[in-house]
Amino acid sequence: MAGEDIDDVDKAILYALQEDARNMSSGDIAKRTGTSDSTVRKRIQRLESDGVVKGYSASVDYGKSGYPLRMLLYCTASIPKRGELVPEILEMDGVVAVQELVTGEQNLLVTAVGETDSDITSIAQELLDMGLTVADEVLVRTHETTPFGKFDAERHAENDS
Repeated sequence: MAGEDIDDVDKAILYALQEDARNMSSGDIAKRTGTSDSTVRKRIQRLESDGVVKGYSASVDYGKSGYPLRMLLYCTASIPKRGELVPEILEMDGVVAVQELVTGEQNLLVTAVGETDSDITSIAQELLDMGLTVADEVLVRTHETTPFGKFDAERHAENDS
């Protein structure tokens, strides 16, 4: 599915799912979009099957769940291998995300959580053992997210006025 296949109804559905997928019913989304409940369900199924919606997950406060350290590890891997390494890195205990970067010397961003410094150090060591260079480590104080504003037709219309 190309970006041009995503219309305003799809964008509104994506925005609603990003806001609160757990508590947002297809009926709630239908009211927002001026469509039927069945239309929303079909659109969601299509967005899922096309890989636009990759899944649903909980937003976890790791600090409150006993893991107060959240660390960003900027790594460098050989360009041909960086994509191949992502699944292996995600299997490491304590790693919660990996991003492949396409500009700059560092080309992988690994997000790890842990209870102690040694938890993070062991992840960094595993990365080194895989042949990566850990160029920088950044301790994160807070991490907040928001739905992508361009999916919100009301917000987008206000900005266009």
